[in-house]
Amino acid sequence: MGENETVETLPFGSWPSPIDAALAAAHDGKPEYVGYVGDEPWWTEPRPAEGGRRTLVRKRTDGVEESVLPAPWNVRSRVHEYGGRPWTAARTEDGPLILFVNFADQRLYRYGPDDREPLPLTPVSQVGGGLRWVEPQLVPERGEVWCVLEEFTGEGPSDVRRVAAAVPLDGSAAENRAAVRELAPEQHRFVTGPRLSPDGGRAAWLAWDHPRMPWDGTELITAEVGPDGTLHGARRVAGGPDESVAQAEWAADGALLYASDRTGWWNLYRDGVPLCPREEEFGGALWKLGQRWFAPLDNGLVAVVHGRGAGLLGILDPESGEVVDCAGPWTEFDATLATHGERVLAIGASPRSAYEVVELDARTGHARVTGAAHHDPVDPAHYPEPQIRTFTGPAGRDVHAHIYPPHSPSCAGPHDERPPYVVWAHGGPTSRSPLVLDLEIAYFTSRGIGVAEVNYGGSTGYGREYRNRLREEWGVVDVEDCAAVALALADEGTADRTRLAVRGGSAGGWTTAASLAGTDVYACGTVRYPVLDLGGWATGGTHDFESRYLESLVGPLAEVPARYAERSPVEHADGITVPFLLLQGLADVICPPAQCERLLERIAGRGVPHAYLAFEGEGHGFRRTDTLVRSLEAELSLYAQVFGLDVPGVPRLGLTV
Repeated sequence: MGENETVETLPFGSWPSPIDAALAAAHDGKPEYVGYVGDEPWWTEPRPAEGGRRTLVRKRTDGVEESVLPAPWNVRSRVHEYGGRPWTAARTEDGPLILFVNFADQRLYRYGPDDREPLPLTPVSQVGGGLRWVEPQLVPERGEVWCVLEEFTGEGPSDVRRVAAAVPLDGSAAENRAAVRELAPEQHRFVTGPRLSPDGGRAAWLAWDHPRMPWDGTELITAEVGPDGTLHGARRVAGGPDESVAQAEWAADGALLYASDRTGWWNLYRDGVPLCPREEEFGGALWKLGQRWFAPLDNGLVAVVHGRGAGLLGILDPESGEVVDCAGPWTEFDATLATHGERVLAIGASPRSAYEVVELDARTGHARVTGAAHHDPVDPAHYPEPQIRTFTGPAGRDVHAHIYPPHSPSCAGPHDERPPYVVWAHGGPTSRSPLVLDLEIAYFTSRGIGVAEVNYGGSTGYGREYRNRLREEWGVVDVEDCAAVALALADEGTADRTRLAVRGGSAGGWTTAASLAGTDVYACGTVRYPVLDLGGWATGGTHDFESRYLESLVGPLAEVPARYAERSPVEHADGITVPFLLLQGLADVICPPAQCERLLERIAGRGVPHAYLAFEGEGHGFRRTDTLVRSLEAELSLYAQVFGLDVPGVPRLGLTV
């Protein structure tokens, strides 16, 4: 800061900021699903300004980044509704051969050097949710691409089957479902894509069944690949009802590597032998098929994303059990990895940089940004300076959180004033908030509003015991832990006790609504595409993947029906007495609009100021620029009205009483 620059004293929440909602929206989302095509790094990337589509990007050998597919092609699978790895590609003499899933029709397409435009390889089905594909894997010697097929057999969300299937590359299945070859009999409700051993003679995949979620228990299955290309002699080699295998891969020498939490932590095993036993995670919650926390290199080393409450990129030597972490500014890596020779492709971020594509030379240890490079859209002096903290919750339990105090290079709050704080509850709930630069957080902190991200009991990254705290306690432990952090910040003088808010989306929307209905901690809240009615959600009101999730989070409905009513915010609308904002996508099939509509019916006429913004075409999680801007400005306006803040330039949110 120059000598002539002064820090102006202004009330918290009213500081001028260069980070507006449009800037935050433009930087929403992150690159995903890295891969090598020949020597080139490729990945998918969000385009909020193009209707929220995701495109496929390549980094050419001349250093130019280019989108491989123009609008409206949208490289995104709907398997499990959350999707998964939607593309693969291979280098040919004439150029890349690309296989990808298009979001609009969920068909698998090929786009080769001789194709003027992408050509469909799979048919459209008019039954229920249709035919969906994920984790494509090219098997050129058979002229096929192997995938997971999700096939709807009726109109209901749970009228569905999933199998590994082979799609011919010649297009013969484009209008003919019978030309799709199923690789093995349907034996499990859920399967991951089969991984072929280096010699092509064996395959390995994960499977699980209702009511378990993949972080509760999965089975690692291997089978022989017959001459006809079918998988036979399937047998379980690891996993079970209480052991989650998160990922499996074949090493170059034919050994089977996998991440299992049999010790309480997802650690790596090679043919059943532990490689690096530590009380930290080398795996995670398999929300999307194709997530990768480790990737073997040809030389026997293994690239790993590992840590405790964070995901660092390292190289594991299976012989010594030692991990050498990647040097560089990145403190968090996503669950996507690819290898090519001694090169490792990953996606990393830090509190000062958003997610970018990083390439690590496993031989030299040198890492560099190779794609989707972070560029500061404003002076980084306006970014928050977060703190990693552990608070004490009920019964003395630890509660992990990231605290983002208000921060501005040119403004400070009055000495006799404490800032407002917003507690952020993450979705999942079996997930966690990573400590990375998020311009949505900076949108608030740069104006003088603090943010506290709470990794409440049930979050990943801290071992199975911490994860299991939420078993049958959803709506209790998460609510208590968020409140404990909020009240601790107020008690220590960090936050204003009278100006606390809570916000969250999806499962975090549930925690937010339950917090408003069941505590007196918060002055207002922002509820985004939430779960609000457990009974409705558990009886056909959501998609198949999570349709039995509540049996572990709340308990079996048949055994504890009263608990479903006791916990549901819609049943306790009279407990919500403070203003709130409800945000919902009208195309959301995971948390449908009916959930919000039930709450609004119960709230009507109670004199509680509130607003409901519903967005056409948006699903679970917002992706379009106009939606992102509108929802963020509405949230800030809510806080401004409730906390008595002056925020010029932000449209006033109309609140209904």
